[in-house]
Amino acid sequence: MEKVCVYQQGQLAYCINGNGPVVMFLHGFGEDAGIWNEQLDFLKKWFTVITPFIPGTGASTQLHSSDGSPILITDYAKAIHQITIAEGITSFVLLGHSFGGYITLAFAKLFPNLLKGFGLIHSTAYADTEEKKINRLKGIRIMEEYGAYAFIKNTIPNLFGEKFKIAHPEKINFLIESAANTNTIACQQYYDAMRLRPDSSDVLKNAQCPVLFIIGTEDIAAPINDVLQQSHLPNCSYVHILQDTGHMGMWEATEKTNEYIYQFLKAVYHPNNVHYT
Repeated sequence: MEKVCVYQQGQLAYCINGNGPVVMFLHGFGEDAGIWNEQLDFLKKWFTVITPFIPGTGASTQLHSSDGSPILITDYAKAIHQITIAEGITSFVLLGHSFGGYITLAFAKLFPNLLKGFGLIHSTAYADTEEKKINRLKGIRIMEEYGAYAFIKNTIPNLFGEKFKIAHPEKINFLIESAANTNTIACQQYYDAMRLRPDSSDVLKNAQCPVLFIIGTEDIAAPINDVLQQSHLPNCSYVHILQDTGHMGMWEATEKTNEYIYQFLKAVYHPNNVHYT
């Protein structure tokens, strides 16, 4: 079921399905809430699954700054917080893919008491390197000239592992075409927010709840060596490595990703090994 809630002068759209303890999934750059459909269908039997459209995507209103200052990762985290207010949620698990993982970390820093657990799905706590910051600015300029869709069309294939690209070109094309109506200004904001985000290693070090890491061996956007270094920072980490997988494990290795998320949620919400049927 798709719902909306009021936020600032606009609205936030999100899907909510299932029953039970709450898990929320945040999509990445160039995606929308539908990227999590396989996880939603798998988990809704046991959990209430919320999949927001990040501001500027789908029916969610793009964020605006009243004083012209840049939109930051924390602004997106505050927007996601509004959904918890609208739904009366006081405790949940937050999982984010890529850009959604950056928002997850910002949320964990701002609202730690709301989280039973959180996770990075092909994402990183490290800030952009100087080289990557320069590339973000180049990306923003390319989007200005050619539009976000043209930019996304060229970047999406690079996110997948080689085996998946060969075996499933139709799925990659579907994801590309799903981005046809992407809001260019919102995508430029996303890229700028990513460029400006701080290192969030302290969020992992200070986490008072379990943290999930799902990593792809062929992920060029969140390299395995970087993420493995971070996985030792929390007090309690659940770490899973997807072989021959790039940046899109929810599509490339759906069954394994679903199982890893399910086991994490079961450990968080049922630490005494309650079995689901």
